[in-house]
Amino acid sequence: MTPRFTKKAYFLPILAAGILATNAAEKDNADDAATDAEAWAKNQSEELSPHMKWWKEAKFGMFIHWGAYSKAGGEWKGETDHHEWLQFTAKIPLAEYTEFAKTFDPKDFDPDEWVTVAKNAGMKYMIITAKHHDGIAMYDSKVSDHNIMKLAGLEKDPIRQLNEACRKQGLRFGVYYSLGRDWEDPDVPTGKYQPAGWRSNLIDFPDEKNKVFNRYFKRKAMPQVRELLTNYGQIDVMWFDTPELISPEESKEMLEMIRSIQPDCVVNQRVGNDLGDYGTPEQTIPPLASSSPWETCMTLNDHWAYNKADDKWKSAGSLIRNLVDISSKGGNYLLNVGPTGEGIIPQPSVERLSEMGEWLKTNGEAIYNCGPTPFGDELGSYSESEKDSKGKPKFITTKEWRATTQPGKLYIHVLTWPSGKLAIPAVDQKITKAYLLADPAHTPLDLEQTENGAMINLPEKAPDANASVICIELQK
Repeated sequence: MTPRFTKKAYFLPILAAGILATNAAEKDNADDAATDAEAWAKNQSEELSPHMKWWKEAKFGMFIHWGAYSKAGGEWKGETDHHEWLQFTAKIPLAEYTEFAKTFDPKDFDPDEWVTVAKNAGMKYMIITAKHHDGIAMYDSKVSDHNIMKLAGLEKDPIRQLNEACRKQGLRFGVYYSLGRDWEDPDVPTGKYQPAGWRSNLIDFPDEKNKVFNRYFKRKAMPQVRELLTNYGQIDVMWFDTPELISPEESKEMLEMIRSIQPDCVVNQRVGNDLGDYGTPEQTIPPLASSSPWETCMTLNDHWAYNKADDKWKSAGSLIRNLVDISSKGGNYLLNVGPTGEGIIPQPSVERLSEMGEWLKTNGEAIYNCGPTPFGDELGSYSESEKDSKGKPKFITTKEWRATTQPGKLYIHVLTWPSGKLAIPAVDQKITKAYLLADPAHTPLDLEQTENGAMINLPEKAPDANASVICIELQK
């Protein structure tokens, strides 16, 4: 039985609450993603497709940005702020970048270890870059010789290895595919929200006006996605990026092909033109809850791909609070790691993910398969005077607590531990018991319930400095 509350739950379209990306290229990407996600959400029904059930229950996944660019570690000719856009940001001609890709040598890559890191973090699925903007397939593509197997002479297919490792350890597996940007192909124009050619390879293919996206779409994109769906077993998620100038007809054609091969494959909204199963804001958490499925993808530091100069790691506490905040708003958290060119997940990533896993061992029942907050006011509100960068009312976030639900249970995630008592809004059903999930004995907490709300007496000290969870059991 789902809890019934006095205040009706409300759900609004996904809105960008503040982009966290640091460099200009990534901020542009995040801005575009927010615009597309918001447009997608406005056109969705509240009915969840059956093949989305596992995804909605999962809540937490690992994103992996790994490719030839990882070999550089973010550095090119003394500049150290590059990333997976290395070919573009360092202005490397295709021939030179192709030669560089031949030096890729993932000698320490252990797919089982990567999956173990994800599993120990409490993650339920994994998404890896099967082809990023540089156009290099990270698998044995028969469609294009511009693939890491041929270029670097690898003996084993990384995508196949990871998929098999996920199956062994019980994780779902998906692949990222850069749809509307490909710097190896001569027919990929860009400029959906920006000037024409703003993210194209104009070094090797400067004639932007004569590029025909459909030629690339038929020659490379469609055949490679078909390869991934037919040659690699079950693909649980097709995670597209940068739809750019794909037409509505092409988006529909791509989605229909996916459904014809693997009907249960979950497809994100970046297949383009308001199609797909869920929205994908990037480097931002929406301010309010949404009934439409959505997933925030975020980095652990300031870069998606490995950057050896980037030590701006988010704390485990902030990552846990992000997970709580996202879950309370009905979303999933896709948290990124950037392995080295040798195939090692950086130790700071492993340490933070391990801490998240420890927190989930205690509090996971308040995250996995949970519904969003039944209240809403605790999330914050729009300012009557302050404006954001776009001139719209600024959303002022509050950070005292968040709520998630299970049938017959309400979970209060306390982010700022109060002095003595915690007040929550009114609940229609009678509260039969309240206790801390961190307390193995589930010792009842004293509380007083009235028609106006409930007051819970708390211990002096929080059991967890990051987020302590109170489980409230409700009369069925």
